Amino acid sequence: MSARMQAVLDAIDAANAADPNLDDGMPEAQLYGKRMSEELNRLFPDASEVLQIAARGQHVERWKLKRSEYPEGRAGYLAWRKAQGVHHAEVVMAMMAEAGYGADEIESAGRMLRKEGIKRDPEVQALEDVICFVFLKWYFAPFAGKHSPEKIQRIVEKTARKMSPEARARVLREFDLPEELAATFRV
Repeated sequence: MSARMQAVLDAIDAANAADPNLDDGMPEAQLYGKRMSEELNRLFPDASEVLQIAARGQHVERWKLKRSEYPEGRAGYLAWRKAQGVHHAEVVMAMMAEAGYGADEIESAGRMLRKEGIKRDPEVQALEDVICFVFLKWYFAPFAGKHSPEKIQRIVEKTARKMSPEARARVLREFDLPEELAATFRV
């Protein structure tokens, strides 16, 4: 790992240490970033430095933009998600500039964090696949326990649509899903 990459990862972790929300005794955003890095290393062990930074910074300072400050419903949710992506990109891009990354690398991380190029850019798609694996591994069960089977099915369908065919096939190998959910991931 290069010194500049370590500096950016440390900056992301330091920013996320301020998250007032705790999960498993740790600031939520910090724990999520570590889970993203671990899953990226498992799924894409040869990931570029920029992809590694984007994965760690996926939820940097997420708590600062509150969902409650956006309108209810799908349109409000999508506006909040888009604003989050822009915020994450701006924060990570500034950290990368501070660490000495070049303009092309900085903009590449920004595109990944804003999800520009899913299904077209291999690194943006890799980041999305990692996000989906982290959701399924760490956050799906608690989410499913709070929602109706119909809503769970819709969320799983949306998750599967965002994933690459390779990632969807891997989900079927790695997760023991009920048949109705597993069918969603079949390529």
